[in-house]
Amino acid sequence: MDPAVNLPPLDVPALLRAYALRPKKGLGQNFLVDPVALSRVAAAAEIGPGDVVLEIGPGLGSLTRYLAHAARRVVAVELDGSLFPALRQVLAGYDNVTLIQGDILDLDLAALVGSGGYVVAANIPYYITSAVIRHLLDRSPGQGEGAAAARPERITLTVQKEVGRRMIAQPGEMNLLALSVQVFGAPRLAASIPAGAFYPVPDVDSSVVCIDLYPQPLIAEASLDRFFELVRAGFHQKRKKLRNALSAGLGVSPLEIETWLKAAGIDPGRRAETLSLEEWKTLVFHPF
Repeated sequence: MDPAVNLPPLDVPALLRAYALRPKKGLGQNFLVDPVALSRVAAAAEIGPGDVVLEIGPGLGSLTRYLAHAARRVVAVELDGSLFPALRQVLAGYDNVTLIQGDILDLDLAALVGSGGYVVAANIPYYITSAVIRHLLDRSPGQGEGAAAARPERITLTVQKEVGRRMIAQPGEMNLLALSVQVFGAPRLAASIPAGAFYPVPDVDSSVVCIDLYPQPLIAEASLDRFFELVRAGFHQKRKKLRNALSAGLGVSPLEIETWLKAAGIDPGRRAETLSLEEWKTLVFHPF
């Protein structure tokens, strides 16, 4: 992103009124409006003039404008079709932006961005963060060819501050989201965004998280379904000891789970949040 780009602020309240729109809380519609914050997000994405950018959740196009100034092409996917009249108005002067209405989880990524490399910028609510990341990155058999046909080179996410903290967690505070991200790349906090930078103002501050992706996942593609099966089972009842949580989640007797864990060198009395990704990897490749 060229730091010299200085775009006029988008008057989101006026735009919403003009199109008789109201932000939908259920879709996490808190629109980023502060120019300084928008510049930080665009800069964190490290977009070059030859890049193709997949933007998930453009909303009213505030960030899309910054991305379009930096990139060769922007493909912006928005779930809420009611925003499109306003979104088209905001982006009318940008010939390098393609707007797509739909759910990113249902779309074929290769059809959206082609077969070449691309980067992702997204402002997404917590409840779909893990699903979106897996859709973008997982090429395991269970995900289907369309969902995994193209893997981005880099992902930049604007998320609630707590979600950002969870994504970079280490053993002792590990969680399902952290494992879902860290199996594919190394997440880092690139910037903080105060709640006042959004409209309407949310209850919490946000973070910009960049995921620097590995050339290949830390667990083999063919074993990713098994990995996600195990970690979901382990965290489904995270207050329980690993022996009981995995027993309940996998439908296997506690004694069998205990024997399996001990054979893999893992104490059955530990809890899921204490295990490292490497220890989960050990379990993936250690048969019952």
